[in-house]
Amino acid sequence: MYAATRTLARPQAFRTFASPALNRFKHTLPSLPYAYNALEPHISEEIMTLHHTKHHQTYVNGLNTAEESYAKLGDSLADAKKRISLQSALKFNGGGHINHSLFWKNLAPASSGGGDISKAPTLKQAIEKDFGSVEAFQKALNTKTAAIQGSGWGWLGYNKETGKLEIVTTANQDPLLSHTPILGIDIWEHAFYLQYKNVKPDYLNAIWNVLNFEEAESRFIEAKA
Repeated sequence: MYAATRTLARPQAFRTFASPALNRFKHTLPSLPYAYNALEPHISEEIMTLHHTKHHQTYVNGLNTAEESYAKLGDSLADAKKRISLQSALKFNGGGHINHSLFWKNLAPASSGGGDISKAPTLKQAIEKDFGSVEAFQKALNTKTAAIQGSGWGWLGYNKETGKLEIVTTANQDPLLSHTPILGIDIWEHAFYLQYKNVKPDYLNAIWNVLNFEEAESRFIEAKA
């Protein structure tokens, strides 16, 4: 989709897992649709490289390991107890894999249309209807996301029951299950600290310059169908 510059989006080392046992499971690190430096100056190359190849890879590895352990369990009460004990690892690593796989597509270089809400006319109209204006929506999402205690995600989600767009937050790596995710913002420190330190508002203001509204438009239209 976007021409790679200077840095390859996915090194060869991250294409497969070393352990044959893990290869039974199909979760792999997805490639980025742009180079690691493509979101600069808004998100640095260093952050993107570490975020993708280290943090997301860790969630993929953890999910495969948890699923492998789960698959080996039998029907005894002891195995049932072990199965229950694996739920937190499956939720955390599975959520991390789901959220980040969505997040990478959620971003686009400013030079390729990132940050341009005119690429999402249907979504823009709905945002103006449900929030009053695009500016009011951005302020509300930034405020609620910045207020997350610890780590988590800020979301623009579509509520199928009400037919409205709503701002939702989730803790840690919990995936958004109550709504269809349209836009998601990672507020874990690994997503911004190397560049923005502890000033979350600066990161949240900057990320609007590289949000992929074309992708968000597709998700919104699909969610409403």
